[in-house]
Amino acid sequence: MNDLVNEIFSFFSKKKATVIAQKNQIRQEISSLKKFLTAEQKQTAATAVFQKIEALTEFKTADTILIYWSTPDELPTQDIISKWCTQKQIFLPAVDGDKMVLKHYSPDGKMVQKSLGIWEPDLSESYDGKIDLVIVPGIAFDKKKNRLGRGKGYYDRFFLKYKPTNIGVGFDFQLMHSIPVTKHDIQMDKIITPSETIG
Repeated sequence: MNDLVNEIFSFFSKKKATVIAQKNQIRQEISSLKKFLTAEQKQTAATAVFQKIEALTEFKTADTILIYWSTPDELPTQDIISKWCTQKQIFLPAVDGDKMVLKHYSPDGKMVQKSLGIWEPDLSESYDGKIDLVIVPGIAFDKKKNRLGRGKGYYDRFFLKYKPTNIGVGFDFQLMHSIPVTKHDIQMDKIITPSETIG
């Protein structure tokens, strides 16, 4: 019996290691592709994506929105944040230990660069109320609405606890036919790129 248990454990350990290796390979490939994007191409892609999002009922009816403050290699979000921050409550993610916390964005507030090089509002207090919509970055997505992140699991744990409506966004080349997933990876409700809408 012990031999059988050991074989099963060994099988799943090897399978997990394979999935991790596949994910890391995709992260490297996507990172390489992003280096070829110009600032104009990034902004054009962002305009196309957020025009689609603004037309959605989920966006129109949302009062509280969690959205990321984009880093240079992500689909730009600064314009959409600036456009809507006086009409809706906009929150940005921040890292506190092994969990993600939310901080309210104000156009007059100070921003600081902290964990993982991500900018966040310079606030000591965090928000723990209801979030109507989450606009989610990712390294890659697939046609089954799976998401591949940076590997820390912050968003997955957040989704599991709060279960908000979520929309994954990215460049066209970030949408793949299939990506490796584990049981801890939370699917998106929708995925939107400049050319495609899934969900």
